[in-house]
Amino acid sequence: MGLRGLHPLKQQLRRLNSLRGFSGSSEKRVAGDIKKRPLIDGVKDIIAVASGKGGVGKSTTAVNLAVALSKTCHLKVGLLDADVYGPSIPTMMNLHEKPEVNQDMKMIPIENYGVRCMSIGFLVEKDAPIVWRGPMVMSAIGKLTRGVAWGTLDVLVVDMPPGTGDTQLSISQTLNLSGALIVSTPQDVALIDARRGANMFRKVEVPGGARRTADEMNLTFLGEIPLEADIRSSSDEGSPIVISSPDSGVTKAYNDVALKVVSRLEELAQERQSGPQILL
Repeated sequence: MGLRGLHPLKQQLRRLNSLRGFSGSSEKRVAGDIKKRPLIDGVKDIIAVASGKGGVGKSTTAVNLAVALSKTCHLKVGLLDADVYGPSIPTMMNLHEKPEVNQDMKMIPIENYGVRCMSIGFLVEKDAPIVWRGPMVMSAIGKLTRGVAWGTLDVLVVDMPPGTGDTQLSISQTLNLSGALIVSTPQDVALIDARRGANMFRKVEVPGGARRTADEMNLTFLGEIPLEADIRSSSDEGSPIVISSPDSGVTKAYNDVALKVVSRLEELAQERQSGPQILL
């Protein structure tokens, strides 16, 4: 099997780099970005939704959390699909058009369900394989963050790639995260991977994010989402379950998680305002 989709992807990356807001894709540039930990203009808080392994409902949680934060908590919300190897936000949010570019040469997020969205899936062909090395991935992530006219946002939800490798670490450090939400299923093997994910965020000093494992690691437990077939089918149809079944138990669970996230962000904001304390 050849790399038939590689050449068009390189063209797309060159197109990204031609837009203002990001320059260079070398390893040195990436390292510089990580050290500076830049903020995104107009974005108050950034939350990563992550998992130690794939297939545990990470992207589904990111989508429904973003919509719940918008609809239930009445916040201005953005959703960034940083899962560049398997972008699923366009399908789950029923968005398939290409983003436009404003007069400042920044891409305009595509909006649905009250959430402003950006994904590498908007910029490549639907079935094109994405076979990029780390520097190319970080070039794309840089453009999808600082090269986007997000406007004023209360929260930017970031759907992370699964796992705890170099790409995930680089994204976590570059985006100056307010917090991280770790998604796992109850199986022991999934919880082991969730521990790895939580430990990664601890190492990059991201504030806290199944109940027993959360308690053992002294993390805030945000909730449990029932495993129901409707969640998958609604996601495949481009209608998040918090929209398609607003009165369901699953929607209530996602809304509860959203409210807890907002409460935790308010606590973190107060901690930042109070600054460090010296105890004698």
